[in-house]
Amino acid sequence: MRVVIAEDSVLLREGLTRLLTEFGHEVVAALPDATGLLPTVDEHEPDVVVTDVRMPPTNRDEGVRAAIDLRAVRTGFPVVLLSQYVEERYATELIAADASGLGYLLKERVADVRSFVEAVERVAGGGTAIDPEVVSQLLVRSRKDPLAGLTPRETETLGLMAEGRSNAAIAAALVVGEGAVEKHISSIFSKLNLEPSDTDHRRVMAVLTYLRR
Repeated sequence: MRVVIAEDSVLLREGLTRLLTEFGHEVVAALPDATGLLPTVDEHEPDVVVTDVRMPPTNRDEGVRAAIDLRAVRTGFPVVLLSQYVEERYATELIAADASGLGYLLKERVADVRSFVEAVERVAGGGTAIDPEVVSQLLVRSRKDPLAGLTPRETETLGLMAEGRSNAAIAAALVVGEGAVEKHISSIFSKLNLEPSDTDHRRVMAVLTYLRR
């Protein structure tokens, strides 16, 4: 199995490299940030990518964003995300899109060496490895939050709707076409179970749901 690692912590990056090597796998590249992840994958054609969620320069979402971009360009490309905490927003977006070839593990699980390596191998084979704590938090959130199923971009769109912006204004704010905005809004209505009605305005109902949250 050929692996690319993206992890800003030198100790963890070297530890992951040594661990995977000891189990007979080849780490073809180990990056300190996510900026070069896509070209590195193009260059080395690995079987799986292991990346931290929060990466430099802002230490916010560079790693997961790179993973989302990678899976958008290469549908279903195997990626294992490592996180110190459960990042519910991004976990929801990734899992909702396609959970095959996807791993989302808390960093503390790396201590269970064999289980971690088996999880990476499973993801490389097209399987799924979602940390039990991630699943638990997502289930709790979905029971309490009617907006839990929205992707980050859909939530952003709904927030702009709540500001009273038109589709054209939303498109300008998000730097996308109006067609993309219409698709986001249609998906929001569907996920919030807002069917067409003669008595209720779906856009208003969606905004009210957002504001109640």
